[in-house]
Amino acid sequence: MRGLWAASFCTALWVAASVPTPSQAASPLRDTGGGLHDPSEWLKAPAAVLFFVTTDCPIANSYVPEMNRLHERFAARGVRFFGVQADVSIAGPEVAAHAREFHYGFPMLLDPLQELVILAGATVTPQAAVIVHGKVVYLGRIDDRVADFGKQRYQATRHDLADALEAVLAGRPVEHPTTRAIGCAINRVQASMR
Repeated sequence: MRGLWAASFCTALWVAASVPTPSQAASPLRDTGGGLHDPSEWLKAPAAVLFFVTTDCPIANSYVPEMNRLHERFAARGVRFFGVQADVSIAGPEVAAHAREFHYGFPMLLDPLQELVILAGATVTPQAAVIVHGKVVYLGRIDDRVADFGKQRYQATRHDLADALEAVLAGRPVEHPTTRAIGCAINRVQASMR
């Protein structure tokens, strides 16, 4: 029995060690302006934020001003920000038009194989991932303004993403590394399409 447990434990460690991190995405990704972004560039920053969004999610669209405020607040401190188009069925030109219309203040990445979606573990839009040295240290909501479907506060009472970034920049662990994000489900592409 002890040998079986030891073998299972070693297998679990091997599986955990083999799970890729966002900095190990297989290929560079283009943004809607044609720029190429290699995830290794995140390693040069104290943190990187990925906002998972789609063009047709009203909750994600309502958060663009807050995403831009967070970008303005933390980019000066070295944090890199990227939007990630999570729905692969939407054509690049449509995503580019949407990014212009909603005035995203940071690059919008096209993720045609959902590499970043899968590597970060994103499930809904909007959802934010904070990556430090290639590891996801926070995944969840931007704040608690949207309490549930059809239930919104006038103003957020918890600023989960900002709190996570402040902790990272201060060298502290993120107090709540995951929070429940409310939004539009991300449809995953079939493995055969990757």
